[in-house]
Amino acid sequence: MHTPERTLHDGFARKVDYLRLSVTDRCDFRCVYCMAEDMTFLPRQQILSLEELEQVAASFVALGTRKIRLTGGEPLVRSGIVDLCRRIATLPGLQELCMTTNGSQLATLAQPLFDAGLKRLNISLDSLDPARFRELTRTGDLNKVIAGIDAANAAGFRHTKLNCVVMQGRNDDEVVDLVAFAIDRGLDISFIEEMPLGTISEHSRAESFYSSEQVRARLAERYELLPSTDSTQGPSRYWRIPQAPGTRIGFISPHSHNFCATCNRVRLTVEGRLLLCLGNEHSADLKQVLREHPGQPEVLEQAIIKAMQLKPWSHNFRLDDDVQVVRFMNMTGG
Repeated sequence: MHTPERTLHDGFARKVDYLRLSVTDRCDFRCVYCMAEDMTFLPRQQILSLEELEQVAASFVALGTRKIRLTGGEPLVRSGIVDLCRRIATLPGLQELCMTTNGSQLATLAQPLFDAGLKRLNISLDSLDPARFRELTRTGDLNKVIAGIDAANAAGFRHTKLNCVVMQGRNDDEVVDLVAFAIDRGLDISFIEEMPLGTISEHSRAESFYSSEQVRARLAERYELLPSTDSTQGPSRYWRIPQAPGTRIGFISPHSHNFCATCNRVRLTVEGRLLLCLGNEHSADLKQVLREHPGQPEVLEQAIIKAMQLKPWSHNFRLDDDVQVVRFMNMTGG
């Protein structure tokens, strides 16, 4: 007898089949738009174990999730990450296991990750100038990241995407050079409007805002951009360059062109909070369910199904410096 496929839907009939799974809140960078310079991270007992992360992934896949992205913090600083990838990649029904990383550890880990079944990488890259890169990341080494990008290509990863958060007066003058870098290495690239998560004092988000339309206008001075219907199940809207068919240019525009109507994803923080929206605090505590009902996946699955009704219709990001969501991006899960 055929068992009907299980699917998750929220209260607005949107199908939810994409989970962003945070494996750590820690990071070896301190990017100025992501976190404060002086961070306090969660103690080990407050975060999900690798086994608990695998259980959550398995329950989501059983409920119709087809894409899982591992995030952080920086996922590659979590001990045991390659083995976790191997275990999640083999879950029956999962179509794509991806990861967002700052690239600093890829020179040594790209091949093991690829061999473990990781299918695709997003790599953060906000500048090609070593001094500016260090200023934006506070601790990052551009040469290590570029070596990691090259290692990912050599390992066999395809459709690797660079993520660039664009800030007025900080790196907006580099968007053409970043596209040229992506074309040269056969990569995709997405430009992201800065999101108002967590309290920062390093810069004014209102003054640093640089819209996707401004990025496109700057790129149009060098490249012809054609709209594309391509999708990676995420929020990027893609364009193509006729002279470089191997590269897609994406724009993630939470302010100027939000993507709420087609939102198909939820996020799990490493402390077990299921966040139903990037820009709201609606959440469910899955860690409590895991620890009060060990070895009972059906209880976890019912908690996930129930939580879908908490998913709001949209976020409401504003272009001022008031903090709308107090958690930093590293606590959100990318």
